[in-house]
Amino acid sequence: MLASGSSGNCALLATGRTRILIDAGLSLKALARRLESIGEPADLKAILVTHEHSDHISGLARLAARYRVPVYISRLTAPRMVWDAEAPPLECFQAGASFTVGDIEVDSFSIPHDAADPVGFCLHAEGIKIAVATDLGYLTESVKFHLRRSQVMLLESNHDLEMLKVGPYPWSVKQRVMSRVGHLSNDMMSDFLLHDFDGAPAKLVLGHLSEHNNHPEIVRLVATQALEKRGFTTPLEIASQSRPTEVYTF
Repeated sequence: MLASGSSGNCALLATGRTRILIDAGLSLKALARRLESIGEPADLKAILVTHEHSDHISGLARLAARYRVPVYISRLTAPRMVWDAEAPPLECFQAGASFTVGDIEVDSFSIPHDAADPVGFCLHAEGIKIAVATDLGYLTESVKFHLRRSQVMLLESNHDLEMLKVGPYPWSVKQRVMSRVGHLSNDMMSDFLLHDFDGAPAKLVLGHLSEHNNHPEIVRLVATQALEKRGFTTPLEIASQSRPTEVYTF
């Protein structure tokens, strides 16, 4: 994860042959800086888009133009995009469809969020499965199914419910965040770990934390308690807005 949070989201997946970005909520300069910090070249094959909210696409137009790569986007999300100049090559897919980018196989799945056609992704390469599910109001049975048997799982843990209720947001925004097309709370994340998490991941990454309505140590505590109750020792990392996570190598 190069960045994760309310101000920008972007992840890199690389094999020996293929490098792709998942979302593009970073500027060209920030992306170059963060790739350099983890020793990765900006040699991209494609950009995958989960949905059209600005914290996931603010750098998309310039990144796609600069690196001249296709953008994989759901067919209902594509019309919501506004390009600075000529649109990059678009590879439109139906939510729920699978496709291949280089040697990476991608499964898309629908998620409940207040966007045109939001999706999560499962990415398969070299025998490894990585699951990405953020920006969702709750965990549907379909989402739970797609998260199973993944070696790395990125799951949202957006807000502490009490912090949100007393926080600075207008009530209309609070209602949106708490809704079934909003964002996953720490309690919902914990409930998933207690009842549906299969313990398979070699790394569990919790991300998309609210800057105003959450804190990394609260998330860590809630998740650790849930994992311990299940007897799991799954390594846990809290993704940050300001710096990349560690590089997970298999």
